[in-house]
Formats: sequence, structure tokens, C-alpha cells
Amino acid sequence: MKELGLLELLSVPKRLFIEGNKETHTKTIGERFRLFFEELGPTFIKIGQIASTRPDFIPAEVISELEKLQDNVPPFTYEEVQQVFIEEFGVEIDEAFAEFQKQPLAAASIGQVHYAVLKSGERVAIKIQRPNITKLIETDLEILKDIAMLAERRIDWAAKYQLSDIAEEFSKSLRAEIDYTIEGQNSERISKNFNNDPKIYIPKIHWEFSSKKVLTMEYVEGTKLNEIKLIEQKGYNRKTIAKRVVNAIFKQILIDGFFHGDPHPGNVLVTHGNKIVFMDFGMVGRLTPEMRDHFASFIIAMMLQSTDGVVKAAIKMGLVPEEVNLDLFTADVDQLREKYYDVPFSQLSLGEAVNDLFSVASTHGIRIPTELTLVGKSLLTMEGMVEKLDPDLSIVKIAEPFGRHLLKDRYQPKKVIGRAWKNLTGYGEIITDLPKSIQQFTSIMKQGKMRVEISISDLDHLLARLERVSNRLSFSIVLLAFSIIMVGLIIGSSVAGDTSTLIWRLPTVEIGFGVALVMFLWLLYSILKSGRF
Repeated sequence: MKELGLLELLSVPKRLFIEGNKETHTKTIGERFRLFFEELGPTFIKIGQIASTRPDFIPAEVISELEKLQDNVPPFTYEEVQQVFIEEFGVEIDEAFAEFQKQPLAAASIGQVHYAVLKSGERVAIKIQRPNITKLIETDLEILKDIAMLAERRIDWAAKYQLSDIAEEFSKSLRAEIDYTIEGQNSERISKNFNNDPKIYIPKIHWEFSSKKVLTMEYVEGTKLNEIKLIEQKGYNRKTIAKRVVNAIFKQILIDGFFHGDPHPGNVLVTHGNKIVFMDFGMVGRLTPEMRDHFASFIIAMMLQSTDGVVKAAIKMGLVPEEVNLDLFTADVDQLREKYYDVPFSQLSLGEAVNDLFSVASTHGIRIPTELTLVGKSLLTMEGMVEKLDPDLSIVKIAEPFGRHLLKDRYQPKKVIGRAWKNLTGYGEIITDLPKSIQQFTSIMKQGKMRVEISISDLDHLLARLERVSNRLSFSIVLLAFSIIMVGLIIGSSVAGDTSTLIWRLPTVEIGFGVALVMFLWLLYSILKSGRF
């Protein structure tokens, strides 16, 4: 907490306790974050899992620990399952299914999965949300929002990375994940994109028993991709499986622009005929056609070892503030290129390269959209999974045809003409609106309401110098006044001699000196306090 400035948010007693706790110091920052999220409960566990997809501003050692976050919690009772089902569909479980397994197949902090058989005989897996979990999550998200706002006011790095906006992104992702209707729609959309590919399969959604809190999907038996020995025992071809997974992920990212955001081995199965099954679409990513083009340009530039190409692609992908020093950014990208210069083409980690670029961009204030950071996370997850299946497979070689396809598609005559026509239409609207804009401008000028803003880069420095000169002038005037008063009092005292006038019987000189001295010290203190003397 101390390294990240979070310790400053605590009271002094708690701060001293943590600093003096030897057990705390034996753990890394990442471990402390992981334990912190686990202790806070299901909402923050999910937030931590989502945060692990943001390597652009979270250190790699912290991300590696956040990826270990597990929400192993005891299952809730069958009676509670029954209550949720009745609330959602108005019927009891026994009326809806021919068979329902009361013991869940898996349980997590948000919900749990049960095996069942429909009246039609179809086998299904039913995901049911924990009772009152939505209310708990909303409360926790409000707390997270308050913490982020407080951190922005108290901590420099939180303000730099606009922590409130990031917390809002996390909240949005989590709200989408706990709405099972959205997950079902995501699943169907991915399924349609693979309608013509018999090698990829997505379980069917049964909407008659699906809602925000319940999701009923086709039950598919398969082998997880990290069960290498079992895959070999069943006679599956590891190289074929690896290639199909990579092709499917790249198709989702670079062709469809809609991809699985968390393709870990638990969400990807292999069945007979080396068929790949994707499941659990609670987290998905979306890329606009422009984003896909820029990402393809980045892949090509990286393969060509072109620093300028990588910089241009990064600038087009991100949100670049005006104050960014592009020369320094280019130098850092060039240094990053050196990291991969001697790496064999077949051994290049595309996911690591993408995340490295996003981290460099982030240090220069270039904000990368969440969708693109999710691309880097998905690629890293995929590479780790595929490496165990086929260590010799080159991810970049498989990605190259997809990138070139996008570049060719971008410069198709039909699309070039379409973009030109769109631009021409935009220019036509500007020309059409020009007379009206000129008329409005003229009217404002006639009314004398023209507002002019002048920006001077060194204005603060100039004002500071003016204030310093003003303070010195004030100081000199006070000294002069002090001198005149003292001289007048001394001369008056001398002239008066032994006169019995009341004013001369008073210690006038001493009083005048005291008043002037107080004024002098007060002004001197004010000037010194301002730091502008």
C-alpha cells in the first residue's frame, strides 16, 4: 500500500500498525492486493479479475497475482435455487424439468451451475444467480466509486490515470456479467459467426428458461484444454487443436470484431473430431472496423520491425492528449522494438508485445480503449493455453494472413470509394452550412459579443514575477514610511524640549516605533509566507 500511496488514506494508528506488521512486509504488492480483494468478497474478486485485463496501467507482477483470484465459496441451498427459479418463471423446478441435479456442478461467488434434463430429453446446464447478490454488488460498486474519487483527490497517480473513469468501466463490465440475458445474447452472436465452421461449436441457449438471473444452455461434454494427458489418452491431435483455437480467436478479433474476453482452459473444451467448444461469454470484447484496421496495421508494422508504423498505429488506436511528446514516445517504442529484435519470428509473443506497447503508451498519457486492452489479455491467455498443446506453433505466422486480409479489405475499390463519398458528403454539409455560420459570426460581431481567449504559455511565471516586484515595492514603501515617522518623532521631540504639552509628556517615540515595527513585521511575514519575495 505504501508503494502505491494507498497508505496515506488510512488513519495514523492503522498506518503505524500496517507499517509495523512484519507479516505484511513478507508479501509482494501483488499478493497483498490479491488477499485484499479476496477479503472484501465477491464484488471485489470480480473487480480484481476484470482489473487483470488492464496491463496498460497495472504492473505485470500485480496482474499475475490478480489472475490467481479464486471465488471458491460454498454453494447455496436447493431451496434457495428453487425460490429464484419460481420468482423468475412462476413454476417449480420439478414442473419444468424431467431431471434436476440438486448438487451443483460448480459454485462461484455470483452463481452456481446445475445439471438438468428438459421434458424434451435435451440435457442442459443451468446457471443460477445467488439470492440478493445484485443488491450486494451495487452497494460495493458505490463504495468503489467513492474510494476512486477519494484517491483522485489524495493520490497523484490516481488522478493521472483518472481512477474514477476506470472504476466506472469496471462497474459497467461487472453489471454486464451479472446479467445472464446479455451473456446469452453474446453466446448466440458468437455462434452465428461460426455457423459455417463445423470445427467450432457454441452451446445452444434455451430462452424459455433464461432470464437475468437464470441461464439455461445446452450441456456439452468435453475435455478441458489444460488436461493434456487426457487429451492424448482420447486420441485427440494436439497440433490440430492448437491451430484451430488460434484461428478461431483471431477470426473473432480481426474479422468479426466480437470476441471471447476470457478464453482460459475452463471456458474452452475439445470434443470428438478435435472440435473446439467455447463457453461462458460473460466477458466479451468489441472492436469497431477502424479499431480492427489499426490493430492489423500494428501487427504488420511489428512484423516489419517498423518503429514509425508501430507509433502511427498506437496513436490511431489510443486517445492522444495534446501535451504528449511524440519524440519521446517514438524513442521508447524504438527501445521496445529492440527487445523483440533478436527474438525468432516463431517464438514472438504477440500478446506480450501488445501489452508492452500499451504500457509504454500509458506512461506517455495515451489512453488505450478498454476493448483493445482486452485484446492483449485474450491473446496472452490464448498463447499460454496453446503453448502447452503445441510449443512449436507460431502465433504471429497465423495472425499474419488475418492482418493482410484486413489491409486488402481496407483498400478494396468499393470501400475506398465509399469512404471518399462519405468524406465528400461531410465536406458538402460543411459548405452548405457555411453561409449560415458566417451570418451567425457577423451577428455576434455586430452585437459586440465576440469572446476572445488568449493563452500565454509563461503567464504564471510572469504573474509570479509581477507579484514579487509588487511585494518588494510594498516593503520599500513601508521602510520609507517607518523612516519618515521616526525622523518626525525625533525632530518633534527635540523641538518641543521641556514643553508641558500633553502629547510630548507621552512616550510618543516609543509608541510610534512599536506601531511601525509591528506593521513592518506583519508585512514582512506576509511576503515571506507567500514565497514571492
